[in-house]
Amino acid sequence: MPVNPLNRREFVKRSAVTGAAVAVAGTAAATPARAADRNPVGGKPEKNPRTWSFSILGTTDLHSHVFDWDYYTDAAYTDKAGNSVGVARVATLVKQQRAAKGADRVLLVDAGDIIQGTSLAYYYARVDPITGAGGRRGPVHPMAIAMNAMKYDAAALGNHEFNYGIETLRRFEKQCHFPLLGANALDAKTLRPAFQPYTVKRIRVPGAPDIKVGILGLTNPGIALWDKDNVSGKMAFTGLVEQAKKYVPRMRALGCDVVFLTDHSGLDGSSSYGDELPYVENASNLVAAQVPGIDAILVGHTHTEVSSYTVTNTATGKDVVLSEPYCYGMRLTVFDFELELAHGQWKVTSTKAQTLNSNTVAEDAEITKLLTADHELVVKYVNTPVGTCTADLSAAEACWKDVPVMDFIHQVQMAAVATGLSTADAALPLISVAAPFSRTADIPQGDVTIRDVAGLYIYDNTLYGKKLTGAQLKDYLEYAAKYYYRVPSGTKVDTATLTNANSFWDYMYDTAAGVDYDIDIAQAEGSRIKNLSHKGAAVTDDQVFVVAVNNYRANGGSGYPHIAAADIAYSSTDEIRQLMIDYVTSKGTLDPADFADANWKLTQEGTPVF
Repeated sequence: MPVNPLNRREFVKRSAVTGAAVAVAGTAAATPARAADRNPVGGKPEKNPRTWSFSILGTTDLHSHVFDWDYYTDAAYTDKAGNSVGVARVATLVKQQRAAKGADRVLLVDAGDIIQGTSLAYYYARVDPITGAGGRRGPVHPMAIAMNAMKYDAAALGNHEFNYGIETLRRFEKQCHFPLLGANALDAKTLRPAFQPYTVKRIRVPGAPDIKVGILGLTNPGIALWDKDNVSGKMAFTGLVEQAKKYVPRMRALGCDVVFLTDHSGLDGSSSYGDELPYVENASNLVAAQVPGIDAILVGHTHTEVSSYTVTNTATGKDVVLSEPYCYGMRLTVFDFELELAHGQWKVTSTKAQTLNSNTVAEDAEITKLLTADHELVVKYVNTPVGTCTADLSAAEACWKDVPVMDFIHQVQMAAVATGLSTADAALPLISVAAPFSRTADIPQGDVTIRDVAGLYIYDNTLYGKKLTGAQLKDYLEYAAKYYYRVPSGTKVDTATLTNANSFWDYMYDTAAGVDYDIDIAQAEGSRIKNLSHKGAAVTDDQVFVVAVNNYRANGGSGYPHIAAADIAYSSTDEIRQLMIDYVTSKGTLDPADFADANWKLTQEGTPVF
């Protein structure tokens, strides 16, 4: 049985006040900046100013990190670089910028992936959902509370906004006092924008015309694959370049002096899904180069820090400044704009960008006061015991060795798929594929809590059963094996430099259970899978398997061959992580003797590496 959700009202005794309704999708809401300090920076107000400056602050990929806390370790966040996380620290940086420059000269924008990524996000999507349950009105999402208090002006939709379904996203949208922008997120039937494409903000200038700042939001086309189960038939996602070409001229025609984009899309022109979609995943650089009329772009999605990056537009020769402020609230981007009034119209004369590190400041007292109760509630939830474990199960070596903790995931996936197969499909051999999401995950010997299991499976994936032939399965495993650098026979293998070849990250690398195989890292890519067998017999090309696989991979995530087009034998809306929690809860004891099976290994010319 699932663990019973805690009652949020035990911790939270306050009324939630939601803001005014968001502007209707497809229209632009022109709202004035707040009037706090209309003086030029560092001086007295001019009667008829000819120049002016303002800033746009940017965050991205916050993933529901409110405080500097790691729910999986039940301790303050830590990494080798000494980073801090959470919007509570970002709020302090924002207040410093507003104090230094004047509140009227500062806008605050986000580039998406807000409501998924931590146990806090999961809690308010599934345990005490913001959509309500049992006829009871749902709570206000902690991220809406924080971002409203910080006075965000706009946010782009991230792909993870769709993980919990459109109903949850729409509820979050209503709770925000700022628009969620997505010019390329369209209604599947009408192909009209399903969310507000852009908004227009005004920077007040005493004795001169307002500066009109247009903010266009673009999201990731990969949503069509990654969240196919939630959006298919409901929403369609076109390319960033295509929609920017439509809306940037429209914003200029409305009189926008500055056009600013917030893109949930990286800036290297790559796509993890290959040619599964006709639109580029990481297209911000292409937008800057191919669409005239853009001044700057806040970039998201790839969880990297790019303080300032310049792309020259091919049509105009004008430089466009891009910046990506890492993720989780570790950084805040500051775009500084200088403008000059010429013939009654403001023109941008300079654009600069930099990132500020949130580990240099303390958490904001206002955000801390607003969200401590929510945070403590989630801490209590994730520390709920669900069973015991007979041995320590570590994922530290899961990226190069078949370890029992990964077999735990495989066991749960296969057991769940087996219960829902037709009689005909149940006669087929059943296998599982899964990736080592976290090298730091560890299920300890002794008591097992929700956070122990959640730390192993950090994504909100659901489960599929898809049918592959033996030949297709071999192709699938060969694709996975490109994760390893080639290490010739006789050369010592260093695990520090063995993995992540081809920018193939840990979450993209699938191992399999239910079949036996070797990965010969001395061989060239495409020729590494050896001795592929099932129950002692070599797998034949025409043999058919049911493959337990998560929805992200099943719908084409990471570009694996064959799987997206494969026939479906099983599908479920249950999260794999919850199935793992239920497994421990129902059995009471997690014992590797029930599932551990060393069925794959790395070799060099047939000699085992470890």
